[in-house]
Amino acid sequence: MERIYKIMRNVGGSSIALGVVLITLGIVTGVLSIVHGAILLKRKEDLTF
Repeated sequence: MERIYKIMRNVGGSSIALGVVLITLGIVTGVLSIVHGAILLKRKEDLTF
């Protein structure tokens, strides 16, 4: 029975760690998208199609 609790504790810890990593990646991706969008808006006169 003790082995099951250790496994559950490890799985819970890994889930929390994975959640933190995914939240961080989401925030970084959002910030990069905003920055690149601002750069494109700033240079929209230079764009030709």
